[in-house]
Amino acid sequence: SETVDFTENGKSRHIYLPSGTSWYDYYTGKIYKGGRDIEFCTSFDRIPVFVKAGSIVPIGPDVQYSNEKPWDRLEIRVFAGKKGEFVLYEDEGDNYNYEKGLYSTIRFTLDGTKLTIGEQNGAFDGMIKERKFDIVYYNGETVSRRTVEYSGEELVVSLK
Repeated sequence: SETVDFTENGKSRHIYLPSGTSWYDYYTGKIYKGGRDIEFCTSFDRIPVFVKAGSIVPIGPDVQYSNEKPWDRLEIRVFAGKKGEFVLYEDEGDNYNYEKGLYSTIRFTLDGTKLTIGEQNGAFDGMIKERKFDIVYYNGETVSRRTVEYSGEELVVSLK
């Protein structure tokens, strides 16, 4: 396999995107059909990243260590597709109490243009009980944003 050298700005390469789905450019939201090679141009400071249609990608705050600041506001990037899911797992972040069952999970499910944020399951000391999710929805043509408040109960978000 060839090593890609992106040290020159504007350098392009052929990149193969696997078949059976579409792929989004993580940075621009542009959509590409899978099962083919594309000519992709980028610079040395931006690694090409493609996200499978239907993916749900959480983005936390910039931190140097796990408990530097609260994760009470997360960006949730949703890339349009038929179905997708992701489970947000959290624990105290600085010990082994998760081995004793002290952690929580929240299931996110994408079904078409409906995102369901499930009930928060589990508990641990210092668990965030109320937070905001900044939902960023990519559909290949536009990017929409909305913020929802979440308090541990199931929440259904329309992405239209």
